[in-house]
Amino acid sequence: MTAQTDTTGHVTAVYKVSGMSCGHCEGAVSGEISQIPGVSSVTAVASTGEVTVVSATPLDDEAVRTAVDEAGFELAGRA
Repeated sequence: MTAQTDTTGHVTAVYKVSGMSCGHCEGAVSGEISQIPGVSSVTAVASTGEVTVVSATPLDDEAVRTAVDEAGFELAGRA
């Protein structure tokens, strides 16, 4: 589901999320994903459908899928 890069104790993963269309959508997705333990940063961009997540360790894709589902959107695949 992701493209991951491990740099100096941080893992950056980029997810594709379908259905985001505005700033409110970005905030909903970011808010849910940021609650996953170990996540330090989330940036969602509705125009591209990409969500960039920085975490201390690689995230479980199912945890991310659940968070995106809770926000009312669908994890679509890897960016």
